[in-house]
Amino acid sequence: MSKFTEYIGSQFGNPRGLIGRICCIIMNVINKAMYKKTVALIDAGPNDKVMDIGYGNGYFLKYLYKKTRSDLYGIDISADMLKRATKTNKEAWKQGKLHLQSGDCCALPYNDSTFIAISSINTVYFWSDTVKGLSEIFRVLKTGGSFYNVVYTKEFLDELAYTKKGFKKFDSKQLVELGKQAGFDHIQVKHIVKGKSFVVIYSKQ
Repeated sequence: MSKFTEYIGSQFGNPRGLIGRICCIIMNVINKAMYKKTVALIDAGPNDKVMDIGYGNGYFLKYLYKKTRSDLYGIDISADMLKRATKTNKEAWKQGKLHLQSGDCCALPYNDSTFIAISSINTVYFWSDTVKGLSEIFRVLKTGGSFYNVVYTKEFLDELAYTKKGFKKFDSKQLVELGKQAGFDHIQVKHIVKGKSFVVIYSKQ
């Protein structure tokens, strides 16, 4: 794998600078089916708090706010994306309903039982500790809440040149087992695009 291809792969995990902004735009296009499916699944309203892990340029949050009008929270490892995502979600920000920060999902800066729904679209590949991240999500979810972990299949990712290094790839059985280790005992898997992408729904009962 060339240094340039490796660099592009790193930008998908931590977008920064001009190249990071371009990569986010590319992600918005290729992840569109994922965004639509996740928004359709999330059941939340104006009085609820919802969080997105790895919000990038905030394009998915804009979809989510249009449907739910919830208080939107987000955490992203990339400090560069905070300003960009805020600009993308001006309406929610003006209404005092946008709460974004940079940070690590393995150490969430939120109280226990805060969110009715949490989403992550193509970020689990980059978490430093998958079980720790899922355990933190379990902690901050309300009882009755769900975490929507949206990913590409291992087979699909293996076909891409830039995922050869720096990507942890999972099949659905692995993600279910890791969720159980984190405390979840009600887990569903749904196809988004068969053979290409799916969502694992971890519910806190």
